[in-house]
Amino acid sequence: MALTKTDIVERIAENNDCSPAEAKDVLEELLEIIKVTLASGEDLMISGFGKFQVNEKQPRKGRNPATGNSMVLAKRRVVTFKCAGKMKDRINGQNRP
Repeated sequence: MALTKTDIVERIAENNDCSPAEAKDVLEELLEIIKVTLASGEDLMISGFGKFQVNEKQPRKGRNPATGNSMVLAKRRVVTFKCAGKMKDRINGQNRP
């Protein structure tokens, strides 16, 4: 089961002795900073966690699977995430000095 925004708000409130409303405001502000940064095309690196990177995808040929018609998929930007080494080790149960 996925961790939801509500779960994160509850944990922030519990771990920082603040109200759920304050925790929600902090989380919403953080997410807004992330959204604005990525929407502007900038990369976002959180030390010890990982890097969100905006990549440009060039137009390419595609096919509508329902009709079989060929089409050109437009140029677009996608966000990728690369996990930091420390986080990768933590996920795999290893400790890194």
